[in-house]
Amino acid sequence: MSEVKNPAVTVSILDKDYLVTCSDDERHDLIRSADFLDKKMREIRDNGKVIGADRIAVMAALNISHELLNRDGDSPKISSDEQIGTRIKGLQEKIEQALFKSQQMEF
Repeated sequence: MSEVKNPAVTVSILDKDYLVTCSDDERHDLIRSADFLDKKMREIRDNGKVIGADRIAVMAALNISHELLNRDGDSPKISSDEQIGTRIKGLQEKIEQALFKSQQMEF
């Protein structure tokens, strides 16, 4: 029997579950990231000014990006916009895969 190298992790964001494949060494960070995103999205939703999961997700992404780009001196700075873009693109791909799988499971 072959061993699964990158098992899927279930994360919950705004009461919706997503299966995301990641390596064992990324699991903890993935869960922390999903929890952080869930918290941000709930804050935006509970504020009541933004309606719809898509819009809430975009506003959360903008807020998180803003926080990342404006870190204080206590945190190490990301050295270039290119590195930020690469990291964001990788996260977008993982989110798109999770959303695609989620949509397939709904049908």
